[in-house]
Amino acid sequence: MWDLLQGPLQRGVLAGRAALSIPTGMAVAASEPPLPPEVMGEALRSEVRRLFRGSLQLRQLSAGSCNGCESELQALFAPFHDLQRYGIDIVASPRHADGLLVTGPVSRQLEEAVRMTDEAVPRPRLVIAVGDCACDGGFCRDSFAVHRGVAEVLPVDVRIPGCPPRPPEILEALLMALGRLAVRAGVARA
Repeated sequence: MWDLLQGPLQRGVLAGRAALSIPTGMAVAASEPPLPPEVMGEALRSEVRRLFRGSLQLRQLSAGSCNGCESELQALFAPFHDLQRYGIDIVASPRHADGLLVTGPVSRQLEEAVRMTDEAVPRPRLVIAVGDCACDGGFCRDSFAVHRGVAEVLPVDVRIPGCPPRPPEILEALLMALGRLAVRAGVARA
């Protein structure tokens, strides 16, 4: 086990690595301060009403995560952020879901369960990878026991990087996901 952990420990935290350099001749975009949660929430509510007739039901699926992302997802449903007031909720059955929130790198033992859960979700559906592990395997990516993210098992619509991503980042990514043309087209066909 120690041999498996030595590589990631020597490389350091993957989320803290340096960004790629900007190509010459390209201007750097000015960063905007993040919107307040209330503003993002109201925009999210209007998109949920428009696209999903009032409510977006998501099934949270842990595919071998450390539970860091799950605790941040729980914070989204706590009184401060309260995603339920914007029409988004977590459901117990994939048959009632409009999409999957997948956390973890998808361990080899859970691969079949992830596929079966995805098959149970009615189409069209969203697949949202939450956290570095779900996006690209995270610190476990070189392990024989996990995949390099959810995209190796399922087609992913939205990636929310971070170890773990903060609730406002998840909220903003959900808002961006609902604004995607591909998602809109898929929902419009349903």
